[in-house]
Amino acid sequence: MILTDTHTHLYSEQFDEDRTAMIQRAIDKGVSRFFIPAIDSSYTEAMLQLEKDFPESVFLMMGLHPTSIKENYKEELAMVKEWLQKRNFYAIGEIGIDLYWDTTFLQQQQEAFKTQIEWAKEKELPIVIHCRDAFDEIFEILEEVQDEKLRGIFHCFTGTLAQAQRAISYNMKLGIGGVVTFKNGNINKFLHEIPLGQIVLETDAPYLAPTPYRGKRNESSYLINVLDKLVDIYNLTPEKIAAITTQNSKEIFGI
Repeated sequence: MILTDTHTHLYSEQFDEDRTAMIQRAIDKGVSRFFIPAIDSSYTEAMLQLEKDFPESVFLMMGLHPTSIKENYKEELAMVKEWLQKRNFYAIGEIGIDLYWDTTFLQQQQEAFKTQIEWAKEKELPIVIHCRDAFDEIFEILEEVQDEKLRGIFHCFTGTLAQAQRAISYNMKLGIGGVVTFKNGNINKFLHEIPLGQIVLETDAPYLAPTPYRGKRNESSYLINVLDKLVDIYNLTPEKIAAITTQNSKEIFGI
């Protein structure tokens, strides 16, 4: 059984003391493909080192996270563009809009989101979307840029059934992680109405640990807990769900 964690920050400082052991725990449970989203230039060196240490399992994205968009966002975007010209990545991400912490830079977040979507289209790469308290703003931009080249993942999907269906209409898969195991997560109530072919698995480690680890540091081995929940929701074997969701990830990322 091969499981794919389509969104995990394995370079996070929270893993500095046990990174190799933590990754091995995941591999031992069948989680052997890790897709690594970017945040900003302060993490680029750590991402590249991670790829060097685990070349068979680690696949990098490049992009500017919306919460890293501050006064210097143009310089950060320039570095993203430079890296995209320098070498290959498997997606542009994570990118999007986050209005949970601060709305000060909404306009700049919108601009950066659109700019990076255009780069993804030019490179024929998928995008990986971060959305927090910003479904309307995200959908407005996706509506504007929608075409046959637009594709990707709506990472850590936490919306309604209607929002899920709308995200899928823009050629996005839904990234399903620990939230699906929460009693108040809500997506577990309607996920059975979404075809499994529209879903990929993720942890967003070290964040959003699934039940029974909620509130603790998340890690990629806990993808098994997400898988177990989908077994209940879809009434399919773990092997079947692993096979379908990994195939979905291959179709998105090309590997």
